[in-house]
Amino acid sequence: MKTAIIAPVNTQRESEKNEMIDMQLNNGLRVIVAEDHTTPIVAVDIWYKVGSRDEKPGKSGFAHLFEHMMFEGSENVAKSEHMKIINDVGGIVNGSTTQDRTNYWEVVPANQLELVLWLEADRMRSLNLTMENFENQRDTVKEERRMRVDNQPYMRVLYEMKDEVAYTNFAYRHSVIGSMEDLDNASLEDVRRFHDLYYRPNNAVMSIVGDVEIPQTIDLVKKYFEEIPPGPPVPVVDLSEPPQQSEKRTQYRDPFAPFTAYLFAYHIPDRRHTDYYAIELLEKILFDGESSRLYRKLVEEQQLVLHLLGGSDGKFGPSLFFGFVQISPQGNIAAVEQTVRAELADLTENRITDKELEKAKNKIKADFYLKQESVRARADQFCMYATVFDKPGLLYQELDRYLAVTAEELREVATRYFTPDNRTVIEIFPRNEHFRSGA
Repeated sequence: MKTAIIAPVNTQRESEKNEMIDMQLNNGLRVIVAEDHTTPIVAVDIWYKVGSRDEKPGKSGFAHLFEHMMFEGSENVAKSEHMKIINDVGGIVNGSTTQDRTNYWEVVPANQLELVLWLEADRMRSLNLTMENFENQRDTVKEERRMRVDNQPYMRVLYEMKDEVAYTNFAYRHSVIGSMEDLDNASLEDVRRFHDLYYRPNNAVMSIVGDVEIPQTIDLVKKYFEEIPPGPPVPVVDLSEPPQQSEKRTQYRDPFAPFTAYLFAYHIPDRRHTDYYAIELLEKILFDGESSRLYRKLVEEQQLVLHLLGGSDGKFGPSLFFGFVQISPQGNIAAVEQTVRAELADLTENRITDKELEKAKNKIKADFYLKQESVRARADQFCMYATVFDKPGLLYQELDRYLAVTAEELREVATRYFTPDNRTVIEIFPRNEHFRSGA
């Protein structure tokens, strides 16, 4: 068992210090435990390092399907009982799937930690993969797709088309939720192979944060997880994306959209790249709040837009920086596009003011401290830093990297990525509106 002690971390109470430990069991399960005695609760978060990027053509949607399958029972837990057991002790529980990982988490009273570890170990070791459960959850996922994507305005563009148009590599190009055709064609044997490869302790990271003592927590982890056998090495996914050579532009008629909309995206590097910190600050400057540049221009001054959102899309590999706007009845794509391009050009041509940079850094700082206040958020962040950087303690160090970014670095990063050849555009029109390009 490999163990690393990470330096104590100051809590909000100056008189206390919280300790964190980073360890790995002999079966490969990585475990981060952090004490926080502020309130008598504990969060447990398990990340399985598998997302839609690990799927093969014709087999999309498996990662998300397993988010559902993991609640269908195991050797000692009946179907749908996992959530009920946690709720009955006053806890909360959920899971989620992205392109890069699938996670499952619980927040419970601290005296229920052993119960959570038993539940998680039981389904890691002995998930109940039956045809009945598979067909039931496949139907559930298909209905979720209808409700969240197929029958919602703009969601087809935001959840799927953005990546389909911008990427060439299948890993990030296809939908997280999966296509109806692939879900229909999936077999129980396909699902079992997927589970046997990815749902093993050597492909997982677990963080435990809250009102616990590290020695006793380590004993419990070893008690329930150490005897679970590891699986074979997980294949490394090729995430490489060739440089885009020219603008990509397409149009989409959305049958549910009440207004015309416009989406733009630029390729940016992965989460570990040093440019990431400047990119996150640019997101704050362009999109965050009513004082952001694009909100002031498009919503308040020109009144061309009803709603906007954007920023880095959160992938761990080659990512996208995107913006999406819902255009007002008096606006049009051409006018919106002109303003967006002018604002992006201004970032590359003129120095960002000290006041604007300070405001963006203050927003980053506020987000950082907000995440520190929640054991659930901290547990999730530990898993992320362990997965992406192999350094869970980086959670407490990254803020300094944001605060060190200069205005000149922001200009250089904007110049590097906000170029015409690196741009993807999707124009979205309501069902009865004629296509009118903004190009």
